[in-house]
Amino acid sequence: MFKSKFRKALLLLILVLMIGVFGYMVISGYSFVNALYMTVITVSTVGFGEISPLNEQEKLFTIFLITISIISFGYTVSAFTEYIISGQLFQQLKLKKMKKKIDQLSGHTIICGFGRNGKQSMIKLQNYKKDFVIIEKADQVINEIDLEGFLNIKGDATTDEALLKAGIERADNLITALPSDADNLFVVLSARQLNTNCRIISRASNESSYSKLKIAGANNVIMPDKLGGDHMASLVVTPDVIEFVGRLTIEGETTANLEEISVNDLPTEYLNKTILDLDLRKKTGCTVIGFKAPDNSYIINPEASIKLQNNSHLIVLGRPEQISKLRLLF
Repeated sequence: MFKSKFRKALLLLILVLMIGVFGYMVISGYSFVNALYMTVITVSTVGFGEISPLNEQEKLFTIFLITISIISFGYTVSAFTEYIISGQLFQQLKLKKMKKKIDQLSGHTIICGFGRNGKQSMIKLQNYKKDFVIIEKADQVINEIDLEGFLNIKGDATTDEALLKAGIERADNLITALPSDADNLFVVLSARQLNTNCRIISRASNESSYSKLKIAGANNVIMPDKLGGDHMASLVVTPDVIEFVGRLTIEGETTANLEEISVNDLPTEYLNKTILDLDLRKKTGCTVIGFKAPDNSYIINPEASIKLQNNSHLIVLGRPEQISKLRLLF
């Protein structure tokens, strides 16, 4: 809206200058430079003297030029005032500042949709101090996100434009938690084309959507309703096991019981050594309960003789203070 009014104001100004220059060249016989000079001092009302005394015809033309320039200036001031009062100026400044911050991100996570699952994902990432960008199209929800100060893009996550604005090409992860499975499928397809290395996690409501989302490129597909039902049934079958697992947490810096260690992040002297050589139990009190091999296969309760290879990961269990010690050490 403002851009349209601004263009009109600019065109009016150019039109006034053209009328002035042409008029003085025809009526007074001035050269282009002299006609431009007369037009500028007339339109701007700076008060410099005329090149030569004006005759009646020239005076009438000057009066006409002043009148239309005042109208043009009034229109411009009105458009700009409306722009400021409506808050669009501050909105544009805020969007530019946010765009600059998003453009500086790399290795971040994109959250598509800010419903219940999207909010839960955001809280977990926030606890782990991970960078994230939220894509949401509802105005009311965007306003809530703005109040919290989170980086966000207002738009449709199923479009390439919104994903590119959120930095999909530089993102390490994408979580799509839209209410529609079809929309999540579009997001997965678009994101996988734009970034082949991005880890994509999608929400699904129907069993039939699971395989489609996997084929489209999702690394993981989560079905919240199914997980909830399984959990409730497990509380009947193995209540103590579920209660114990429920007490394990990966919340954040001071409350975590589980931690993931990438072998790539360990000091180089540990590369191709064994879990035994790492000696986590003695150094931190933590216990290695899982190993993810470079081929993405998992070993539960791995042997101490397993070698630490590039692109492998360790899953470590410990009390919060032991996990904190582990983080300080590695």
